Amino acid sequence: MTTLSVNINKVATLRNARGGNMPDLLEVTKDLQRFGAQGITIHPRPDQRHIRYEDALALPEVVQTEFNIEGNPIPKFMDLVLKIKPTQVTLVPDAEDAITSNAGWDTIKHKEFLQKIISRFKAEGIRTSIFVDPKIEMIEGALETGTDRVELYTEAYAAGYKSDREGAISPYVTAAEKAVALGIGINAGHDLSLDNLAYFAQNIPELLEVSIGHALVCESLYLGFENVIPMYLQRLSF
Repeated sequence: MTTLSVNINKVATLRNARGGNMPDLLEVTKDLQRFGAQGITIHPRPDQRHIRYEDALALPEVVQTEFNIEGNPIPKFMDLVLKIKPTQVTLVPDAEDAITSNAGWDTIKHKEFLQKIISRFKAEGIRTSIFVDPKIEMIEGALETGTDRVELYTEAYAAGYKSDREGAISPYVTAAEKAVALGIGINAGHDLSLDNLAYFAQNIPELLEVSIGHALVCESLYLGFENVIPMYLQRLSF
């Protein structure tokens, strides 16, 4: 069964909008796991507009499942991850002013850089994953970096799902099959939702983990976290 890791960035965004500590990020994290979340994901950014570095340092006290920290491996981010030593670090090539992640790594162009970063994290026992577009050459390049996993960037799939779901998922199936053949683990994330997740999970071979935040939080405004988490788990169970 594919693991569901819940990205709590949007919970932090809501808290930061008014200052103070409502909603309480640590209490929400406890509840998400109690409702069935099998992992917690955060993506701290340099401007700390949602997850703050102090949040990242406090979360290990309450994360009893897998802890995944995403981000661009600038020095401050690397220091944070090496201090916390989460279950997994996911490397994302986002610019400091990016609203959200919008592209995967060029694993060929940045091979030596990624090799250096990944080897440092792996030496500390941290599982590594790199954010990639669903392209054969990027999967092949990922092998050369030494990463444990890739996270398939699923925005294109989500955008094309309603009009042509077979066409939308095709490059992801091909990329996943290549990753499996090369012995690379497969994660996925970005714009996955209750609507499109089941089809994706059913068609991607050996999908280990999905990281979902924005859609899950939006859906929970109507249905509540306690209902939505089991609904996601149901879509991952087949």
